[in-house]
Amino acid sequence: MAAPADDFGAGEAILRRQSQRESAARAYARSLPVVPVRARGMTVEGADGRRYLDCLSGAGTLALGHNHPVVLEAVRQVLDSGAPLHVLDMATPLKDAFTTALFETLPRELAEHGRIQFCGPAGTDAVEAAIKLARTATGRGGLLAFSGAYHGMTSAALAATGDTAVRASVDADARITRLPYPYDYRCPFGTGGERGAELSARWTAHLLDDPKGGVQPPAAMLLEPVQGEGGVIPPPDSWMRRMREITAARDIPLIADEVQTGVGRTGTFWAVERSGIVPDVMVLSKAIGGSLPLAVIVYREELDVWRPGAHAGTFRGNQLAMAAGTATLRYVRENALHVRAETVGTRMLCRLRGLAAHHACVGDVRGRGLMIGVELVDAEAEPDEFGALPAAPHLAARVQQEALRRGLIIELGGRHGSVVRLLPPLTITDEQAQAVLDRLAEAIEAAAVATAHTPARGGTG
Repeated sequence: MAAPADDFGAGEAILRRQSQRESAARAYARSLPVVPVRARGMTVEGADGRRYLDCLSGAGTLALGHNHPVVLEAVRQVLDSGAPLHVLDMATPLKDAFTTALFETLPRELAEHGRIQFCGPAGTDAVEAAIKLARTATGRGGLLAFSGAYHGMTSAALAATGDTAVRASVDADARITRLPYPYDYRCPFGTGGERGAELSARWTAHLLDDPKGGVQPPAAMLLEPVQGEGGVIPPPDSWMRRMREITAARDIPLIADEVQTGVGRTGTFWAVERSGIVPDVMVLSKAIGGSLPLAVIVYREELDVWRPGAHAGTFRGNQLAMAAGTATLRYVRENALHVRAETVGTRMLCRLRGLAAHHACVGDVRGRGLMIGVELVDAEAEPDEFGALPAAPHLAARVQQEALRRGLIIELGGRHGSVVRLLPPLTITDEQAQAVLDRLAEAIEAAAVATAHTPARGGTG
């Protein structure tokens, strides 16, 4: 898998042309100056000949890693069959097979009494569809969303997102009611744990029932079963059940955004399964397309009030993605990769928590399955009144750079970009998991030493 010699210089030229031609909105390319030329499983090879372990996985898209044989074979079969590649929303054998494979994985109530809507190819469009469906079905306009949320970059999805910086340049939807999401390390109530989660639930119920609370009956509640971009924040199962109880008792549709958590990522096939709840709507994308663009919503049949063409998109019939998605869904299910994710993820969390005991800059380690977050903090600063240390975004950025130098691709997220996020493919081997942890430990050590000798650059707020 060695790169040809002429790839080396070409990579630098490609990076230069990218910086000259692409918009200022590019993101990953800034912190990860790698030009991938080949990839297999968890390994990516750059034009410079270096190999990297990929713990980004297309932001969780690559459940089976890069170029998995079952995905490649599924795509080849379609290409060799002469099947049409573009059919809008017409029925095809490939769509039928995908829908069947998907419904075989869903919570039973949705599988038996659900409807599927094929959306545009990105998860944000599926979020738009879910919100639009809820508003159409209920005749209400408001939406309940949570602090720390990330749902996409289009209109309603961005309005529901919690990041004030990315929402500052748009006319945010004023019909969003923001609620507190349970966050142990930075609990808004200063308690954390089950108590903090219960206070969050109590606040939600009180706000909805208070005739002077100023909240009109909403069209839906939109939540992530585990917040991803918000910093890998898993809520207690009891809180998820309380949200289901609160919404069901008030006839508020519950929308679960499983764009990043789905297809085994969090240790169950769908993250909502851990708490045992069944949402009214599930938003699905990323891994369901087997590395190709695909997004759908699945919802209770009573909500199916669409008029023909009420939510459409030219590329909602991606046949290659459906074939790749079918192969991925079946492979994960038949090989119980969600169980594997839980086992390996638990082992990785245990090792990372041991690392935290020796590095004061590691404020918190958390996650579900192979969705793991390490929150980096300023160990020299004063903790807040509840004991949490300030975020350390400069340290986190340095850790990402040091990791890349050691052949490890990682993502940052969370408040101030201070959470190291690990999203390896579900096919990660024990040896690869060990290598990821070793390289990350070395990167944290090197970054901590380097930043200790760097003048402070201001607080994080």
